[in-house]
Amino acid sequence: MEGRKSETEGMALYLIKLGEISLKGLNRGFFEKKLKNNIKLKIHPYRSVLTREKGRFYLYVDPSCPDEHVERTLKTTFGVVGFSRALVCNKDWDEMCACAKTLIEKEPFACGEGTFKVEARRGDKSFPMNSYQIEANLGGIVLDRHPSMKVDVHKPQKELMVEVRDKVYMYTSPVDGPGGLPVGTAGKGLLLLSGGIDSPVAGWRMAKRGLKQDCLYFHAYPYTSEQALQKVKDLARLIAPYNMGTNLVVVNFTECELWIKEHSKEEEHTLMMRACMMKVANAIAKKRDCKVLVTGEALGQVASQTLESICFTNSMSELPVLRPLVAMDKGEIIDTARAIGTYETSILPYDDCCVVFSPKHPLVRPDVQAQTVSYREMGIEELLAKAIDSVEEFPMGYNA
Repeated sequence: MEGRKSETEGMALYLIKLGEISLKGLNRGFFEKKLKNNIKLKIHPYRSVLTREKGRFYLYVDPSCPDEHVERTLKTTFGVVGFSRALVCNKDWDEMCACAKTLIEKEPFACGEGTFKVEARRGDKSFPMNSYQIEANLGGIVLDRHPSMKVDVHKPQKELMVEVRDKVYMYTSPVDGPGGLPVGTAGKGLLLLSGGIDSPVAGWRMAKRGLKQDCLYFHAYPYTSEQALQKVKDLARLIAPYNMGTNLVVVNFTECELWIKEHSKEEEHTLMMRACMMKVANAIAKKRDCKVLVTGEALGQVASQTLESICFTNSMSELPVLRPLVAMDKGEIIDTARAIGTYETSILPYDDCCVVFSPKHPLVRPDVQAQTVSYREMGIEELLAKAIDSVEEFPMGYNA
């Protein structure tokens, strides 16, 4: 303990709460190690020390590190359920009172209004005051300083938390983290990222399950504009912090699109285009050691997302295709997009190639065998190979 004290003296302390990771069995250490590495990478270049005790992480950060940087890191790191800036003191009542007075001068208590409660957890049973006595006495300090506030032990607007362990740790209302599992614990996939609302949400949801992802975008210039490409770059940048960084791979798809338009029936254009995209995505994913493809498709949302259409496009990929939005309705997807900050970018009026080449009356319930024959008759494999070999790549950092 003395060694850790000297190592962390003068550093800011954040208590981090874990969720699903705590339920893991013998492999819990693997998930905790990955989460620690992810947090420390994103806190860099600031010095930090991260330890674990009794189901919590204790993050000590160099005082020169802005609070905003730490908060942004923890709010975008999957595996973190909640966190709080904390004060630590000895198990001395005068020091505890001083800590409490310091905390209630800051938000959320600083305004002096609303309801609150004090919640104490006495891990060290040798401490002379029990939990109720700690709560009552510290509650009195709050009311002395903020007499307009009222106690509400059931649904308080603000909380003062006290944990008596090897030391006393004190903090106010925790900030929610994103939960989930640390990125990188579930392997690597390739997200088919369009300029729409759905695919960034799909990537976010899979990152929440621990899947590290690169992003793939099909660009058909001049039919899709440079503004459309920039929008996709911005979307990749917005989800990159959740994904511990990503690489946006851009495929020049113009020649393929024009070939599809000339060599397939109009009602089959969208299906053939998606089939080609799956073929290209499958090949690029294998080159990048990705084990799955991820799309933003939701069952029945548009003509190309009927069960029959999905079965056909699935047949074009040797890799599994994950569709995390498959059972969500549009309202739920939009709510998530707003929450993660991608919605306003997604609705910018720059169409991707999926929209530009859509037929007026697309085939809704295709026969897989018949469409497979149509695909082969197009004779597009050479153009697809050319597209695969001429991609551009744009790296996006995890602190983008």
